Amino acid sequence: METIKKEKQFDAVKMMRDIRNKISAETQNMTFEELKAYIQQQLADNQTKLIGR
Repeated sequence: METIKKEKQFDAVKMMRDIRNKISAETQNMTFEELKAYIQQQLADNQTKLIGR
């Protein structure tokens, strides 16, 4: 049986890894308070609502 390989137009796993690596690089030396402020700022910038609110 022969396997047919398709090229992906969009690789969700690669995108998630790239995003995670970018966030890790930006936050690697932050204190807990700085990290909380970073998260709040990112949520505000993207107008994202927390789940349940």
